[in-house]
Amino acid sequence: MLRQLAASIPGGARLMNLEELKEHAAATAVAMVEPGMLVGLGTGTTTTHAIKLLGERFRDGLRFTGIPTSSVSARLATSLGIPLIESPTATPIDLTIDGADEIAEADLSLIKGMGGALLREKIVASSSRRLVIIGDETKLVRRLSGRIAVPVEVVIFGWEATWARLTAFGCQPELRRTPEGEVFRTDGGNYILNCKFDELPDPAAIERGLSMIVGVVEVGLFIGMATTVLVASETEVRRIDR
Repeated sequence: MLRQLAASIPGGARLMNLEELKEHAAATAVAMVEPGMLVGLGTGTTTTHAIKLLGERFRDGLRFTGIPTSSVSARLATSLGIPLIESPTATPIDLTIDGADEIAEADLSLIKGMGGALLREKIVASSSRRLVIIGDETKLVRRLSGRIAVPVEVVIFGWEATWARLTAFGCQPELRRTPEGEVFRTDGGNYILNCKFDELPDPAAIERGLSMIVGVVEVGLFIGMATTVLVASETEVRRIDR
């Protein structure tokens, strides 16, 4: 069962810029961080706002420790003076703040991984007591669909054979490249295949099926993991709790 709340943007200001919307969603999530917490730091443009705001709170005296999901997030957090541990341990992470590429309002299922850190993001998310997803209203849909591709991380060895198996599964894989045209490699040294489906009638079943394919490391479908979603529009930040 989901519970929804809405908080007005301070001052009633109307925000027209997507980056402003992302920052307001991030600020709402950062306000949930308490002293002594172990905090997962996601990856992506939206989460960058959260890490910067966390840096401000740390400078103001809030003491916590971060666990980054990528080298990019680690470098940013380190530059802001946030103390880090490299990876999750047996101790649960209190709260993780991350973004998503698509958010299903119906059940808080997610598509993640366009930032290239889906494996580490899923490891951190699965180790967290609470996974708080932040974003702007363009990311919210009723249910996950085939509107955007599902990132799938694969080992480099035999990746073309994995590509063929993914095609046989029913999607259209495309090898991810950098803006410069080079093949993108994750922090773990793997490739990502962006897998386009015509539709996603049963995301959980598709996640299980993709995970069973030899050569697949991780799938960018996050099912049943988010506990809270914060979505910013021009006038409010909607909070949807599981």
